[in-house]
Amino acid sequence: MTDATSGASFEPGMDPDRRNWIIIACGAGAVGGAAVAVPFVSSFAPSERARAAGAPVQVDISAIQPGEKLTVEWRGKPVWILRRTPEQLATLPKVEPFLADPASDRKQYPTPDYAKNPHRSIKEEFFVGVGICSHLGCSPSDKLAPGPQPSLPDDWLGGFLCPCHGSTFDVAGRVFKNKPAPDNLEVPPHMYLSDTVLLIGEDKKA
Repeated sequence: MTDATSGASFEPGMDPDRRNWIIIACGAGAVGGAAVAVPFVSSFAPSERARAAGAPVQVDISAIQPGEKLTVEWRGKPVWILRRTPEQLATLPKVEPFLADPASDRKQYPTPDYAKNPHRSIKEEFFVGVGICSHLGCSPSDKLAPGPQPSLPDDWLGGFLCPCHGSTFDVAGRVFKNKPAPDNLEVPPHMYLSDTVLLIGEDKKA
C-alpha cells in the first residue's frame, strides 16, 4: 500500500505511529534532496554568465593554411582569423593612398596599440578582426581574389566587400575612401598563448 502524498509504501495493519514516522522521514528526505539539488544546478551558472560577459576564446590556428580564413564567435560577434599570403601582404602598402584611415587613427573602434601598424596585427601573417561592418552592422563578404569582379574596381587587389551598402576593406580590414563605413573593421583584444594557440578577448597576461 502506498501513501499518495509521500510516496512511501506501507504494510497492511501497520501501527499508525510507525506510519506517521515513516511519512515524516520521507518528507525530510525529500526536502534534503531538494536542498542538495540547488547548489548542484547553480554550479553551472558561472560558465553561462562568463559566456554572456564575453569570456576569452582559445583558438587552435595550426591548421589554417595561407590564404584561408577561420571564423569563431566571441561576445556574439564573428571574429575572423585570416592567414595572409605573402602576395596579400604585399598589397597593403599599395592600397594605402586609397584608404580612409590607413594608420587606424579613428576612434569609433579604437585599434589596440599592438595592431596599429600597416598589417594591423601582432603577427604579420595573421589578421584578427571582427567581421562586422562599421556602417550598419552587416557582415562583409570575402573578396580575397584580386581582379575585376561585380561591385569592385578593375584594379581590385583583394579584401572584403559589405553587400549592404558597398563599403570595401583591404586584407587588414581598413576601409577605403568615400564609403559609407565610418571606420576600419574592429580588431578585438587578443594575444598568442603559443605559436599555434590564439586567445581572443584578452591581451594581458596575468
